[in-house]
Order: sequence, then structure tokens, then C-alpha cells
Amino acid sequence: MKRQLLACVVLAAMTSAASAQISDDVVRIGVLTDLSSWGRDNSGPGSVEAAKMAVEEFGPTVLGKPIEIISADHQMKVDVGTQLARGWFDNGKVDAVVDIPNSGIAIAVHNLARDRNKIALLSGPGASSLTDDLCSPNTVHFTYDTYALSKVTASAVIQGGGKSWYFITADYAFGHQLEQDATRFIKEMGGTVLGGVRHPTNTPDFSSFALQAQNSKADVVAFANAGQDTDNAIKQSGEFGLVKGGQKLVGLLMFDTDVHAIGLQGAQGTYLTTASYWNMDDKTRAWSRKFFASQNVMPTMIQTGVYGSVLHYLKAIKAAGTDDPAKVMAKMRELPIEDTFVHGGKLREDGRVIRDMYLARVKKPSESKEPWDYLEIVKTVKGEDAFRPVSESKCPLLKK
Repeated sequence: MKRQLLACVVLAAMTSAASAQISDDVVRIGVLTDLSSWGRDNSGPGSVEAAKMAVEEFGPTVLGKPIEIISADHQMKVDVGTQLARGWFDNGKVDAVVDIPNSGIAIAVHNLARDRNKIALLSGPGASSLTDDLCSPNTVHFTYDTYALSKVTASAVIQGGGKSWYFITADYAFGHQLEQDATRFIKEMGGTVLGGVRHPTNTPDFSSFALQAQNSKADVVAFANAGQDTDNAIKQSGEFGLVKGGQKLVGLLMFDTDVHAIGLQGAQGTYLTTASYWNMDDKTRAWSRKFFASQNVMPTMIQTGVYGSVLHYLKAIKAAGTDDPAKVMAKMRELPIEDTFVHGGKLREDGRVIRDMYLARVKKPSESKEPWDYLEIVKTVKGEDAFRPVSESKCPLLKK
């Protein structure tokens, strides 16, 4: 009887080991980010650190195999980013790529991940088309998108009296999508768009764009851009007297780091939408202060999204007993998303993570009680109300 019991135990152990399949005996995650260009502060080294913090929280191994984090600089160039991802997938034995600020690069890598049967964990890009007409069964769009940013922010500003709008838009996929989505919600809520201008990325001089916006006499000047472009645009618009002249400035994509760069004096009163904020509760403060100790900045929602997406991916591998992409994606959709910044999140079939979003207002200097105390959370918007509903989706994965 004891021999039979021992044989059963050995057989069960062998079966468990056989079912725990990890390709190449390591789970390798590549952080493809901007380490040297205009998006560096909002993602960059902080995204790499966030991925490492996810591994530290999960444990150094999954299913008994080591977890490796590597990183590379896509320089905000589509050809560079695509080449790096292709090399990782074809020769570098990378199982999943994470972050990818810049929607043009993200769309290219998202398509490549589907073709190579790898997983794309996107936190940095915003284009909502990634989970709409371009949707893929291999992509997780974890943090935010242009649909949610536009809907939440535009609703608040129009309700506050900002009826006519003028856009200063970055001339690439993300900027175009953000302006398009915002225009839709502005018009649906009775507002009007008086015009706009597009600028190349990494633009140091916004004076001509600011003057055109000023001359439009629009109630609201909206910046459909990101990173240093947003910082420069808002700073220079303030210097040209747009706010003093009665126009409202709206950053459709702004981060804590942008407010820090602009300063509370210049950014105060600005409304924005965010997926996370460091100063929400004891757990977010503790995580963020640990992050600050190595990065000397508080984390942006892109960086907390990198942390959350990597942690959820590792949990799914453990639950699936394998790193096979189809099985892992199935588990990622099945498991609730729970981490320091996301509670009760859900991965939809189109790749969109449905999570709460927050409408925030930049504080006045007199309201700030400590360093990086920049935002007042005005309203929590449930994920079902923030992101594109299934009824509007063009994604065939939702039509099954």
C-alpha cells in the first residue's frame, strides 16, 4: 500500500513537471521603451524599474524557471522599434514585449507579436484603434487609451463651460486618434471644434501654434500630444497669455512628470484623466516611494501600468502551468486584475483592460502640501463608463 501511494505521488509530481512548460527554460520579458527622446520621463528607465518591481513582488521564478527583464531604446522611431522587436522575437527568445510608448511603434509591434505568436503588453501607447479595428488576440492594452482620455476629460471641461475648442496636435498616429476621439465627444455634448494645427514630434518652439490657437478665440485649447511636447506647448501658451486672456488649457494626455516640468504655477487648474496616481492610499504611497528611491520621480500611469501588466502576465503563466501564448492569454482574460493600482480590472477579448479611470485637477501652489502633491482626484469613472463599449467596437474578437 505504501509503495502504491509513493508511486502515485511520484507520478503526480512527474505529471505536474511535464505540464509546467516554459519555453527555453526562462520567461524573458523585453521592455521596449524610450530611453533617449521626448517620452523618456513618462516611461523610459522608470518603465524598466517598474517591470523589475513586478518581478520582485511576484518572486524571482515562475513554475520553477527564472524571469529575465531586458530593455531597449526604440528612440521614438518606428523602424528602430520594429527591428528591435523582430530581433527579440526571432533570435532573442523574448516571450513578451512590454510598454512601447508611441502608438506608431506600438501598432507595428502589436502586428508583429500576432504574426510571431508572442504577447504584447502595452502600457505606453494610447491609440484606441489597437483594441478596435486593429485588435489582436495576442495584445493587452493595459493602461489608458485615446477613447477614455477624450471622453472623461472632454465631458468635464464642457460641463464647466468650455464649449468651443481648438487643437494643437502631434502629427502621428496617437495625436490623430486623440483629436478624432475628442472631437466626437465634444460634438456629442454640444460643443464645437473651431480648428486646429498639427506639429512634428519633439518640437521646441510652439510660438506660432500658440498664436494660432489664441487667434481662434476658442474657449478651450486642447493639446493632443505627449511628453516634452505637452510641457513645451503648455508653458509657451501660458507665456503668450492664453490663460490670462480667458482661454482654458487642456492636456488630453498629461502625467505627474509633465506637471512637475511645467510647475504648479503654470499648470494649476488644468483638468486631466489618469489611470493611477501615487497619492491615492497607503499602498500606492508605499510602492511609489520605493520607486522614487531609485528614480527620483514619482511614477506615471505608464510606469504603474508596466508594473501591473508584467505582474498579471506572470500570474497567468503560473495559473496556466505554461508560457504558451494562447493559454496565457486565456488565463489573463479569466483572472481578475489586482495589483497596487488596479482593483477588479478585467481583460476583455479585444485586448482592452477595463479598469477605473480618474478625472483629476492640477492643484494651485497653495493647495500642495508636500513634494509631488500635484493632483486632486475629482471623480472616479468606472471602466465600463470610460472605455469603448462592446456595442461600438469593430473588433471581430468581440463578435464571436
